[in-house]
Amino acid sequence: MGSSAWLLASAFLVFLMQAGFLCLESGKIRSKNNINVAAKNLADFIIAAIAFWAFGFGIMFGESASGVIGASEFFFGAQHSAWQYSFFLFQLMFCGTAATLMSGAVAERMSFSGYIAISVILCCLIYPLVGHWAWASLFNPDNPGWLESLGFVDFAGSTVVHSVSGWVALASIIVIGPRLGRFDKKRKQPSASNMPFSVLGTLLIWLGWFGFNGGSALSLSDNVPAIILNTCLAGAWGGLAATLTCRMLCGYVDVSYMLNGVIAGLVAITASADVASPVATMLVGTGGGLVMVAGVWLLERFRIDDVLTVVPVHLGAGVFGTLAVPFCVSALPEGLSLIGFLGVQLLGITVIGVFSFVSSLSILLALQRFITLRVSARDELMGMNISEHHASTEIIDLLRVMKMQSRRGNFNRRMPVEPFTEVGQIAQEYNRVIGRVQTEINQRQQALEDYRASEQRKTAILDSSMDSIITLDQRGIIREFNPAAERTFASLRTQVIGKNFIELMVPVKHRQAIYTSLEHKFTASIGLLINRRNTLHLCRSSGDTFPAEVTVTGAGSTEPWKQEFTLHIRDVTRQRKVQDKLRQLAYSDSLTGLFNRTYFLECLDKALKQMSAIQPTVCVYFLDLDRFKKINDTLGHKAGDELLIEVAKRLRSVTRDDDVIARWGGDEFVLYITGGINQSSAEALAEKILISMREPVMLAGQELKIPTSVGLTLCDESNVSPESLIQQADIAMYYAKQDGRDNYKVFRPEMANKASQDFNYEQAMRQALARDDEFYMVYQPKVNRATEIVGIESLVRWKTKESEQVSPAQFIPLAEDAGLIIPLEKKIIEMVFGQIASWNNDGYSVPRVAVNISGKHLLSGELLTYIKGAMNVHCISGHQLEIEVTEGVFLNDLERCSEVLNALRGMHIKISIDDFGTGYSSLNYLKTLPVDILKIDRSFVDECASSPEDSKICATIIGLAETLGFTTIAEGVENQAQFDFLHTNGCDEYQGYFFHRPSDADYIEGLLNKCTEGKLEKNVGG
Repeated sequence: MGSSAWLLASAFLVFLMQAGFLCLESGKIRSKNNINVAAKNLADFIIAAIAFWAFGFGIMFGESASGVIGASEFFFGAQHSAWQYSFFLFQLMFCGTAATLMSGAVAERMSFSGYIAISVILCCLIYPLVGHWAWASLFNPDNPGWLESLGFVDFAGSTVVHSVSGWVALASIIVIGPRLGRFDKKRKQPSASNMPFSVLGTLLIWLGWFGFNGGSALSLSDNVPAIILNTCLAGAWGGLAATLTCRMLCGYVDVSYMLNGVIAGLVAITASADVASPVATMLVGTGGGLVMVAGVWLLERFRIDDVLTVVPVHLGAGVFGTLAVPFCVSALPEGLSLIGFLGVQLLGITVIGVFSFVSSLSILLALQRFITLRVSARDELMGMNISEHHASTEIIDLLRVMKMQSRRGNFNRRMPVEPFTEVGQIAQEYNRVIGRVQTEINQRQQALEDYRASEQRKTAILDSSMDSIITLDQRGIIREFNPAAERTFASLRTQVIGKNFIELMVPVKHRQAIYTSLEHKFTASIGLLINRRNTLHLCRSSGDTFPAEVTVTGAGSTEPWKQEFTLHIRDVTRQRKVQDKLRQLAYSDSLTGLFNRTYFLECLDKALKQMSAIQPTVCVYFLDLDRFKKINDTLGHKAGDELLIEVAKRLRSVTRDDDVIARWGGDEFVLYITGGINQSSAEALAEKILISMREPVMLAGQELKIPTSVGLTLCDESNVSPESLIQQADIAMYYAKQDGRDNYKVFRPEMANKASQDFNYEQAMRQALARDDEFYMVYQPKVNRATEIVGIESLVRWKTKESEQVSPAQFIPLAEDAGLIIPLEKKIIEMVFGQIASWNNDGYSVPRVAVNISGKHLLSGELLTYIKGAMNVHCISGHQLEIEVTEGVFLNDLERCSEVLNALRGMHIKISIDDFGTGYSSLNYLKTLPVDILKIDRSFVDECASSPEDSKICATIIGLAETLGFTTIAEGVENQAQFDFLHTNGCDEYQGYFFHRPSDADYIEGLLNKCTEGKLEKNVGG
C-alpha cells in the first residue's frame, strides 16, 4: 500500500509539471499567442491520457513480442491491483509530459490540428515503442524490452521521455519551418511577454521533477531522499553553468538561459539520479547546462527556430545525461565493462534517436498533404489567439479601434471603456485626448477655409501665368511654384517646395554667384539683379540645362527675416535654337555637321590674329580620301555620303573640343589646332588621324578601309593669310599622295617651288602634245642567256622647246595626275608603231617591241580600238608587240583588266607585268590573267648577288614564273655578278646597262643589222 501511495503522490507532482510548462511557455511567447499555448497544453494532456490509456500503455508494458512491442493491456483498467493502477497513472503523467515538451518547440506558427496530430503520433506510437524497449520490465519483471536486456539504463527517462520528445520536436521544426522574420537580422525579435510567469513555471517544473525522479523508484525506499537531493542539485548546477556561460559570452545575464539551464540540469540527471553521488550530480548538472548553451548556438547557426529551446534542453541534455550513466554508477552491470556499458548506452541513444526522428519526420511529411500543419502568414501575424480560437482581449479591442481611426481618419468614435481595469483607464484617457483633438480640428478647419479662399485667389493668378513664377525666402528655399514652373522644370510642386532653389535648379558653376546675389538681396554687381532682365542657364529635374530670362522682384516686409523674392522665369530654348539653326545653316556642312569653308576661314583668320606667346603656333591639316570617286562609282552616292559622315565622326574622336574641323568640299577635309603645339605633337595627331581612318567601315554590306592622304603645315607668323596656309597643307597632301597615299607629309618651302614647277610643266606638256618636236622615243634591247637580242622596250623622252630635258620619272606621274596620260600614250604608240613599220620596210628582222601602258589607259575603253587602228595603219603584226603594265593596275578592276588583256592576247600581243614584286595585289591574279612575262623590278636586281633577301626574292620570282609557264626578264642588270646569279637561277631574259643603254633608233638599226648578219656582240656601256 505504501508503494501505491508514493506512486500516486509522485504522479500528482508530475502532473504539477503540466502547470509549470504552461506557465513557462505562456510567459516566454508573445501575448497574442498565449491563449493558444494554454489550450495546446491542455489538449496535449487530454490526447496523451486517452491515447496512453487505449493503446500506449499496452504497447509500452504489455506482453512483449521479442522485446520490441507490447501486445496486451490495451484499454487499461480491468481487474488490476492498486499498485498497478498507481503505476499506470504515474506512467500516464510521463506520456503527458513528453507530449507537452514536444509541442512547445513549434509554438506560435503550428495549427491546432497540427498539435493534435503530433501528440497522437507521439503518444500512440513513438513514445510507447521506445518505452517498451527500455522499460517493459517495470510493470512485469519477466517482460524485458530488447534494449533493457542488453543492459541499457535510463532511470527516469533522460532519453525515453526527454530525448524522444526532442527528436520529434526537431522533425516538426524542420517540416514547418521558422516563424516569420525569425532570422531577419534587420528585425529585432520580441522578448518574452511575461518573464516572471516563466520563472514561476520553472519553479513548478522543478518541484514536479522531485516526483518525476523520486517516483521512478516505484516505492518510497531509502534511496528516494538521495534521488530527490540529486534532482535538486542538478537543477541548481545546470542553472549556474548556463548563467555563467551566458554572462561570459554576452556580457549580461539572460534570464532565459538561467531557466533553460535549470531544466537542462534536471533532464541530464534523470537517467542516473538513483546511482549518482552528489559530486557526480554536480558534474552531470553542469554538463547539461553547458550542452544546452552549445545547442542554442547550433540552432542559431543552422537557422532552426525552436521557440522554447526544447531541442537543446531536452534532446541535448537528455543524450548527455544518458551517456553519463556509466560514469556515475558505483558498480557496473554484470557482464559489462565500462566501455561495453558505454557502448550499450550509445546504441540505445542512437536507435531511439533514429527511430524517433525518422518515423516522426516521415509521418509529418505525409500528413501535411492532408492537413494544414502551419497557419497562414496572415494568421501568424494576427496572432493565434484570434486566428485559431477567435479569442480576444481588452488590449486587442483597444488596438483594433485605434487602427480603424488611423486608417479612416475618423475620430468621432470613442473607445469602449471597461471600468476598474488598466486598459479601461487607458481607453478613458484616450477618449479625452481624442475629444480635445476633435475640437482643435474644428477650429483649424475654419481657419483653413478662410486661408483656402485667399489661396484660391492667389493661385488663379499664378496658374494663369505663362511664365514660371517661383517665390524664394532669404535662404533660397522655394515657397511657391506655379504650374508653368512645373512644366518648365519637369518637377511637381510637392517635390520642390521646401528645397533650396539654388542647389536644385542652378548649375554648379553659377551657384556661388547666385548665393552672393541673394545675400545682397539681388543688388550686387554679380549674379542676378533685381528688377532687371537677366540671362542664366538653369537645370531641369532630369539634369538638362536650358537658357532662361530671369526677372527678380521683391516682396516688401516689415520683418527682414521674412523677406521673399519672386523670380519670373522664361524658357528661351526655342529662341536660342532658332538662332543656332540659322547660325548652323550659315556656317556648317549639311551632310557631315562639320563647319563649312566660310566658317573655317573666319576662325583660322581669327586664330592667326590672336597668336601670342601662350599660343605661338597654328597647325593646319588638309585631308583627302584616296579613291573616293571609285566608292561613289561602284557603291553609289549614298554609300559615299555615309563614308563622309563616318570620316567626320572619326575626326571628331581624335581631336579636341576646341579644334576646328571643316569639310572643304567633296572628299576633302581641313582642320586646325592651336595651343602650345610643335612639329612633333602635330605629326602625332596626323598619325592618330591615319590610324583612325585605317579602321574598316561597313558600306553597302561591304567592309572597306578609308586610305587617306594628309598634308599639314605649321605657322608661327600672324601676317600669313588663311588661304596661304590651306594651300601649303594642300601641297603637302599632294606629296603624300605621290609617296604612295595613306600617309602624311609636312609642308616644306621647296614643295611650293616643286608645285609651281609641276604646274609649269603641265602647261608645257599640253602644248608639247599638240606638236611633234618635243616628245621622242629611245629603245633599250632585251637579251637572252646567250646575250642575243630577243626584244626591245620603247621609252619616251621629253625635251622642251627651251631644250630642257625632263625626266620621265617627273613628267609621267604629272601626266597621270593632270589627265594627260592617255594623249601621251597615244602619241607614244604612234611613234613606236611608225618606227616598227619603218624597220619592217627596211627589211630588218624586228623582235617584239614593248610599250608601257598605264592602268587608266588600260581601263579607259579606248585602248583596244586605238591599237587595232594603229596596227592596221602601219601594217604591224601583234607578234611584234608587247604591252607592259604594272601589277598595281590590277588593284582597280581585276575583271575589266582580264577582259582587255585577253583581247590584246587575242591579237597575238604578249602581256608583260612590269616592276613585279613591288605591288600590293594578290598573286591570285597570276592564275586568272593572261600573263606571258614577269619583269623583275630593278630594286631586287641591284643587290641580288650580294643581299640574301634580294637573292631569295629573285630566285622565288623566277621559280614562280617557271612553275606557271611564264618568261622572266630582269631589268637593271649592270654587272657580271648580277648576270651570273640570274643566269644560274634560270632567268630567261635580261635588260640593263651591262648589255645596252636606252638608245635612238639608229643605234638599234645597227644592232638589228648585226642580228641579220649573225654578228651579234655584247655592247657594254651602249
